[in-house]
Amino acid sequence: MVRSGVVRRGPVGRSRWAAGLAAAVLVVPFAATQHAGQPGASGMPRDKTLYASGTATSPPDNFNPLDTAKAYTGTQGLLYEPLFLYDPVHEKFIPWLATSGNWVNSTTYKLQVRNGVSWTSSASGSASGMLTGSDVAYSVNLAVQDKSDPYNDDVASVKTATAAGDSVTVTFDQSVDYAQWQQFLFEAPIVPQAVWSKLTPALQVSGANLAPVSTGPMLLTSTNSTEACYRDNPNWWARSQLGLSFKFEYLCDLVTRSSGDDLSALLDNRTDWSNELLRGVPNLVGGKTTAYGIKTYYPAAPYMLPAGTAWLEMDTAKAPMSSVDFRRAVAYAIDPSAVISGVYTGTVSAANPTGLLPYLSPYINDVAVKSYGFQYSPSLADKFLDKSGYGGQHLTLEVPLGGTDWMAAATQLCDQLDKAGIHVSPKFVPAPTRDADLADGDYDMAIAENTTVSPTPWTYFDAVYHLPINAVQSQGLNIERFSDASAWALVRQAATTPVTDIALLRSIYAVVEADFLQELPEVPLWYSGAWFQASTAYWENYPASTSRQDQNTPMMGPGWLGSTTTVYALANLKPH
Repeated sequence: MVRSGVVRRGPVGRSRWAAGLAAAVLVVPFAATQHAGQPGASGMPRDKTLYASGTATSPPDNFNPLDTAKAYTGTQGLLYEPLFLYDPVHEKFIPWLATSGNWVNSTTYKLQVRNGVSWTSSASGSASGMLTGSDVAYSVNLAVQDKSDPYNDDVASVKTATAAGDSVTVTFDQSVDYAQWQQFLFEAPIVPQAVWSKLTPALQVSGANLAPVSTGPMLLTSTNSTEACYRDNPNWWARSQLGLSFKFEYLCDLVTRSSGDDLSALLDNRTDWSNELLRGVPNLVGGKTTAYGIKTYYPAAPYMLPAGTAWLEMDTAKAPMSSVDFRRAVAYAIDPSAVISGVYTGTVSAANPTGLLPYLSPYINDVAVKSYGFQYSPSLADKFLDKSGYGGQHLTLEVPLGGTDWMAAATQLCDQLDKAGIHVSPKFVPAPTRDADLADGDYDMAIAENTTVSPTPWTYFDAVYHLPINAVQSQGLNIERFSDASAWALVRQAATTPVTDIALLRSIYAVVEADFLQELPEVPLWYSGAWFQASTAYWENYPASTSRQDQNTPMMGPGWLGSTTTVYALANLKPH
């Protein structure tokens, strides 16, 4: 989902698009004290510090949870927290800053705010008040009133939120966007009214917030051009209320340089937890070698938890992409398995023809997949290409320059399409140029990944079918410019259906999926991984599929840390 030109619902960010480093930007007044133990690169004691990397490409100069384009890793999740967490592995919600939330009637939602939660200043390290219902109501109303707030769309049907002690009542219009409100509950941060109400509207959403006052498990200690370091928050409410605590005292998140540098740092034990795509990792796990003590979420292929769906986008507003027969020819001409084994060395898996992530399998219309799904078939590619009227014109497949996996994948896909008689060449452009081209419709084909964690298929199909189509599309929303009013009406119906009415939602999405498979506005390719690999030199008990207690999300990137169960994964870590 895109707010004010910001992609908030991109799955994990494309952290391997390296960016240059700037000068030091901040040292928070609260200074780290000296401890025994070998210091790491940051000067923190190595045996008490978790070093992470792979999610940030720019220096840490912003810790505003409402500035989703610039806020540094850890802003949401280590500092600021949501009302609930969502667990996509076990498909459940976990009360967080709210202990409960219920629909009183069809247009009224009531939240009970958790007692005993302190706001703590990173600058001083001391508590500065308690979380109240007023803070929650303020955060909701701020999103309602300010269209530049990145969560404004999620509260589009909210009239107002009012607080009475620790209870918050949220009233909605007659037509409630239940799906979007559900996203708000586990994605949006709660901010302190006492701090935010004193800021100008511009600073509320885009101010750097260099001295955070927050509720989360850590406090900001220091930053420089290459990292941000956090220290344990002694006032974190979950210590006493949930029995959660971090066994490390510090967490330093490093600005990503390159996948080669990040792999070397991991193997040299200079970092512990990496969310970078490191292609050599399959050779270091799964019993192939134990010398480096590297762990991944799955012990064997695909190694990584599926995080998002990579699509082949086509600008359907112009020929030959406007022909469904041409789009079907493209779908049948592509062999994702070759890309999976070659480019990704088995760290991703082929997507279901609907593109829905595996944890959304209860919503997948198997009948429609069987009737209308596609697979690699050169003969069927020839059949549909003959029907399409394609005249042999040259096309391009555009991906961001520096996204090395997508660049390699685009080259392979173009070779496959060329063998089918579809003349396409890869086009590598800077990421901002590519984003502008997709928004403007100035492209032929592109690889894109525009959705992230969601309890239902709503965010996925909202990105596919969103209407109206504008001269400049919001990045990530119907960038293929596919106009299907009937499908969009069904997506809107799903959005306004209570999330508890699973039977109705399944029936709606079954029809949408049948339409999707017949019209192919997108061609799902593979499930991108929640890239995660970790060194056991200093820490162990990393998130893994093999033990239920460790089946937590292993990602610190946007949309994961502070929204899903990564905080539990961090709390489960133990010294090696």
